Amino acid sequence: MPKHEFSVDMTCEGCSNTVSRVLNKLGGVEFDLDLPNKKVCINSEHSVDILLLETLEKTGKTVSYLSPK
Repeated sequence: MPKHEFSVDMTCEGCSNTVSRVLNKLGGVEFDLDLPNKKVCINSEHSVDILLLETLEKTGKTVSYLSPK
């Protein structure tokens, strides 16, 4: 599965829980959250620009795609 890294403006555990919740709802993903560095690494076959980015934006946080990992 391709691995993608995103920057997500997470400032607390509540923020990371929100990110976890939307990604778990999406399904078909494995992910690691790095709260101190405000990064999310996602293993998924889903489209980066359409599905993964839009899903992360549902958190209301500022999100940007960093790079494939």
